[in-house]
Amino acid sequence: MKMISQRLARVASFVPQGARLLDVGSDHAYLPIYLVGQGKIQFAVAGEVVAGPFESAQKNVQEEGLTQQIEVRLANGLAALEEEDQLDTLVIAGMGGRLISDILRQGRDRLSGLNRLILQPNNGQDELRSCLEALGFEIVAEDILEEAGKFYEIIVAEPGQTRLNQKQVRFGPCLLLEKSPVFQKRWTLELTKLKGALAKIPSQHQSERSALSQKIGEIEEVLHVSK
Repeated sequence: MKMISQRLARVASFVPQGARLLDVGSDHAYLPIYLVGQGKIQFAVAGEVVAGPFESAQKNVQEEGLTQQIEVRLANGLAALEEEDQLDTLVIAGMGGRLISDILRQGRDRLSGLNRLILQPNNGQDELRSCLEALGFEIVAEDILEEAGKFYEIIVAEPGQTRLNQKQVRFGPCLLLEKSPVFQKRWTLELTKLKGALAKIPSQHQSERSALSQKIGEIEEVLHVSK
């Protein structure tokens, strides 16, 4: 069985036991192969929109002898989901938050049968959280990790109504409650970066300075940094 990254292993930890999974942008089907190998899922569809990764995913599934448990489909986003599959869990990992949001919006008519969305945006987390709220999903868990010098956030959502405030949209409602060491490191580095950027903005550019100062203030409040 192929080894997977710490990032994907953390994503896998949120997949329910016995799930029937759709993995959009499957990255060579590594995650479904891992989950089947762990005995965690019954069946998976690995969706790829580009021919190269699609063929690579097919090859990997065949080599592992898992063609009965994992079906690889060439499809755009949630178009890989077919009603007769009875899939209940969706993973979209390793894309930008805006792209994930677009995929969810474009496939909104296929979301009704899904009990859990496990999303790992590389950026644009705030936009994705707002999108989930608009689509009728509630964030039930979040995680943050650092791997190879990069920070990754994982957002887990289930059907439900919720209202997020501005701070929750930006920092994550669950991440805010925990404020783990990785969370603090990520936002401390961001704070340093923004302060450096502010120092370079000429004093006459008041609106730009004001907007950046507000962002800095929000981070300082969350981290309880004294000014």
